Amino acid sequence: MTVTTLLHEIGDPASRADPYRLYAQFEHPVTVQDDGSYVVSSYAEIVRLLHDPRISSDQSHRTVPVDLPPIAPFVGQDPPNHDRLRRIAMSQFGPPGNPGLVLQCEPEIRRLVDEKIDALQPGPIDVVDDFAYPIPVALICQLLGVAPSDEPRFHAWADTIVESIDPGDQPNAEELTRKGMDATIAIVGYLGELVAQHRAHPSDTLLSRLANAPAEDALSDLDLQITGLLLLIAGHETTVNLITNGMLTLLRNPEYLERLRTDSAFVVPLVEELLRFEPPLQFVANRTPLADIDVAGVTVPKGAKLVLLIAAGNRDPAVFESPNRFDPDRKDLQHLGFGGGIHYCFGAPLARLEVHVALAALARRLRNLRLTVDPPPYRPSPVLRGPLHLPLSIDGVEPKS
Repeated sequence: MTVTTLLHEIGDPASRADPYRLYAQFEHPVTVQDDGSYVVSSYAEIVRLLHDPRISSDQSHRTVPVDLPPIAPFVGQDPPNHDRLRRIAMSQFGPPGNPGLVLQCEPEIRRLVDEKIDALQPGPIDVVDDFAYPIPVALICQLLGVAPSDEPRFHAWADTIVESIDPGDQPNAEELTRKGMDATIAIVGYLGELVAQHRAHPSDTLLSRLANAPAEDALSDLDLQITGLLLLIAGHETTVNLITNGMLTLLRNPEYLERLRTDSAFVVPLVEELLRFEPPLQFVANRTPLADIDVAGVTVPKGAKLVLLIAAGNRDPAVFESPNRFDPDRKDLQHLGFGGGIHYCFGAPLARLEVHVALAALARRLRNLRLTVDPPPYRPSPVLRGPLHLPLSIDGVEPKS
């Protein structure tokens, strides 16, 4: 195995349980791969490139053509269109249009968390199916105005789309890409019907507010559907993986699990370290230089595929002492867990709140929880990395306080 094929090995499902051993083999700050990709793995250079206006998120600028959907969500676009679409979406997701949205969600998050924990029985449980998936999905469906009865269809489509994100050299990569495109078309069509319903019968849900916005903040129907798709998927994927990776990390570090059990405020620094140690977004592979750029003495040519290894930057020994050690007591932690620059995750406040409530409640209320499979099976995506299932055994559930 040579360093020029490491990116391919990361895409191998066999590497999903521990990609960090591979990230550590990349040369800092830039490694050129045999497919022409330039992989950046040092913290300082990743931060700089996330804020560099010469770096595009629109893959149509690639020298080697890429199969692209007819329209990309704003995370795959550049200014000025990106800025306009993001501003409109954010205006309903927070200030100025809906400044109290996140805080208003807290009672419902606590209700959903307690409801799912109350339903658990002594014996085997699956953190993903029984807890981590249904809570953020139920919440984002409520926020957008998606009927609970439609959730199973949305679940299947979303899983297929996530599996198709940068499938790499998997033997079925072409099939994954095709299925992802089919699922995207299906969910966009579904969202078109939903938008029409919200226009006919307006409500206070996020999608309805966007669909009935005044002319100066109006999105085209296609932009509205694609933005709805982004909100549906991004609104739960990060949170599911954060909760599941969080429980796995706590069970592998039981001293912190016990500390969280007795001190719920400890969840705040714990989640920040989790975002560094096990970020839900492992790398960004859709960046392209709009001109030849210098990255620490290496010239990355215009139109090249630029890969930012977020998870490697989060474990850069030049920035983080003992980077492979999970340590929630780190001071002045500046992680890349939610990205950076103009594409910084705008759902970060809601994701943090959901994970804070979920992990604190699990630690406090589950009796004698223990791993039954380690490592657990992982989902196919190397980009949005998290366990497919997390089997545990518990002795019972404490009453909610």
